[in-house]
Amino acid sequence: MSTDKTITMSIWDHVNELRKRLFIAVIALAVTTLVSFAIVPFLLDFITVPVGGIENLQSIEITENIGVFMRVSLLSGFIFAFPVILTQILMFLAPGLEKNEKRWIFVTIPIATILFVSGAAFAYFVMLPVAIPYLINFLGVPTTPRLLSYIKFTTSMIFWLGIGFELPIVVFALAKFRLVTPKTLLKQWRIAIVIISILAAAITPTIDPINMAILMVPLFLLYLLSVLFAFVAIR
Repeated sequence: MSTDKTITMSIWDHVNELRKRLFIAVIALAVTTLVSFAIVPFLLDFITVPVGGIENLQSIEITENIGVFMRVSLLSGFIFAFPVILTQILMFLAPGLEKNEKRWIFVTIPIATILFVSGAAFAYFVMLPVAIPYLINFLGVPTTPRLLSYIKFTTSMIFWLGIGFELPIVVFALAKFRLVTPKTLLKQWRIAIVIISILAAAITPTIDPINMAILMVPLFLLYLLSVLFAFVAIR
């Protein structure tokens, strides 16, 4: 009976800790999103550069501009709040780690942030300048994209490539828990290429091999970097 009570208390302790971490993460996201309201006009000018400027887009629905405003604010807020959100996730996991493993938390946060920003920058500076002109000029039919459609497309690509660039950190964690090893990752490089090609096909807006290759090369380099991270983890 005492053991059951202890287990129940332990579960509720974890639930309360999770609630606390989620609350802090949500508050951080809300604050950074609200702050982002002030820079949305600048962000819109910045994000519409690949299409030639916001004047080359059009709105159709009455609420479309508000939806775009909120979507850009939320993406900006997430990017600014990313270190805080990641910190809360790691702090929730920290009690289950050994003392010598907890020090990796302080290393993981800046590296993961840099990787996410690198993925977002890759999407904006490399992928979008190639994909947007290709899509607009496809079949030679004059196209005037909708503002909401364009913003959904660009923000989704920026977000998911930012998440995709977190692969080395994910592999590092898996290696820490002995779920993968560097030797296994190196042996399975052919399978990795197949998976990466599938991901590239899902993320990229076009099915032409050029756009897929532009994304596959950095993803495969990230896979090789993940092998190095796994080696560091087991050491």
